[in-house]
Amino acid sequence: MKYKFILLIMVAIWILLIDRLYEISIKSNFFYERLAKENTEQKSSLKPIRGEILDKDGNYLASNKMGFSLSIRPHIRRDSKEFNDTLDLLKESFSDLDKDLLRKVYKKKSSPYNHKYIKVMDFIPYDDMIKIYPILSMNENIQIESSTKRDYPYGKYLAHIIGYIGKANKKDASKDSVVKEVGSVGKAGLERYYNSILQGELGHRVVKVNVVNKELKELERENPKSNQDIKLSLDSNLQKFIYDTVEDDNKTAVIIVMKTSGGILAAVSTPSYNPNLFVDGISVKNWKKIQSNLEHPFTNKLVHALYPPGSTIKMGVALATSKELGNAILKHEHCRGYINVGKSKHKFRCWSHWGHGDVDLRKSIRESCDVFYYNKALKLGINKLAANLHSMGLGVKSGVDLPKEYRGIIPDKEWKRKRYHQGWYIGETVISAIGQGYDSVTLMQMARYTAFLATGNLVTPHFATIINGKPYEEKSKKLNFDNNIFNSIRNGMYDVCNHKRGTAYKALHNLPILVAGKTGTAQVISIGQDVKKRAKESEMKYFKRSHAWLTTYAPFKNPKYVVSIIVEHGGHGGSAAGPIAAKIYRWMFQHNYFGEQSKAFLLKGDY
Repeated sequence: MKYKFILLIMVAIWILLIDRLYEISIKSNFFYERLAKENTEQKSSLKPIRGEILDKDGNYLASNKMGFSLSIRPHIRRDSKEFNDTLDLLKESFSDLDKDLLRKVYKKKSSPYNHKYIKVMDFIPYDDMIKIYPILSMNENIQIESSTKRDYPYGKYLAHIIGYIGKANKKDASKDSVVKEVGSVGKAGLERYYNSILQGELGHRVVKVNVVNKELKELERENPKSNQDIKLSLDSNLQKFIYDTVEDDNKTAVIIVMKTSGGILAAVSTPSYNPNLFVDGISVKNWKKIQSNLEHPFTNKLVHALYPPGSTIKMGVALATSKELGNAILKHEHCRGYINVGKSKHKFRCWSHWGHGDVDLRKSIRESCDVFYYNKALKLGINKLAANLHSMGLGVKSGVDLPKEYRGIIPDKEWKRKRYHQGWYIGETVISAIGQGYDSVTLMQMARYTAFLATGNLVTPHFATIINGKPYEEKSKKLNFDNNIFNSIRNGMYDVCNHKRGTAYKALHNLPILVAGKTGTAQVISIGQDVKKRAKESEMKYFKRSHAWLTTYAPFKNPKYVVSIIVEHGGHGGSAAGPIAAKIYRWMFQHNYFGEQSKAFLLKGDY
């Protein structure tokens, strides 16, 4: 028994010795072999150069300035003469450098395990560096590498379209390996929407190094996918002209000029800001200045501002009525300036105190009679009205290539029940029919809706036309409505701009091309029943004035372009937005947007 026990112990010892021998001679060999390889081979990422954004004529709207970055050799004692001499040299070369800041950056990134040069300056312009390059390049403690910096040549003119890039945070970096490596990401506008394309894809290189981390040989290289550019339908000259026009008129407005096929030629949101402030991180002072502006320059009002559509909704109400109730839309209505609903004494008033008398469909659009649409909506009902307006692009996202587009609201009974846990009142149907109450849309939706009114096609608005060499595929859907009703509506829109009783006649009748459109006055405050005569918009305090709408298309016979405008607290659409639209159409005509289609040619025929 004793011998068996001794034998068992000897076998156990041998097993331990064999296992240890395996660990040392075989298993650990793989570990040390891999460690040795890591000590002789280093893999590093190659950063792509961000793609640029160009307008339709090839002008750069977002470009990369060429320059250099500066790095300092690792493992230099920060209190040594060598380190201080290096900082002094940099200070002598670039007088505006902050030595204390460079010291802090170096300290933060310094580590015994880091053998790479420590970047202390991300970007130095080419012209500044080239003068001093020979001296700095001879210093073994300094490494100079090529670098780029995002630049927005048009600044405030295109801020809400192009957006900007900024330094990536931890959340951004955790989602995208490219963002983690390059350290920046699109924060707004097209820079954000198309970030995954513009930023490109990482490459890599594997190099052989010696014991002091000096590169000996490149073993492997895969170049990054860079310069994935995007070309837009945008006309930067038209964009600048519109912005300057609005600024000169001292108005706060949002304007979209779009092809009826969906390509956007200009999109102005005022006031604006300088996106170059955000590239390196905006200062507290500049951020507070933007945030404290009551007109919200940082808000992209093209897709992030919601406005009651006012009377611009009336053509949609007419189409919805015709689809659901047939020829009921052609029945005349008598406008005496108001209606009562049921036995209620509450007056739902028309904008005209005296009323419009006998009103048909065409006249209802030309003179924007509210009573006509009150009566049609009461017969139609809110649910059918909302469903049809949604199908025309109101209260739904347009699909434009801008991030976080707002949906807006075209309400129905179910929406109110979910939102407010209340039933629907018939009076709410009345005011919804003239674009008030809960109704709210974006200007982008309005431009899309207007293109539909002009052509019968519901298009998807877009800025991009070529994405990394590939054409953008335009999207369009034909909506089926009665053509005769469509023609009556379009004739009414023609009258708005060309008939003496039209609400935009004064501003738009005397143009070199024929324009059709619709004005709207979107109230921001309610008017009490005891108010017999409403105060003039010009007599009201600014933020109590109505928003002024005007949405148009041209040429009338062969629609090619849409111009949609809202002037915040501008009062009446015809007087506030009409002159802006007229200037835009004249500019476009002078720059050959309409070709040979002069007004003299287009006047042939009756409308």
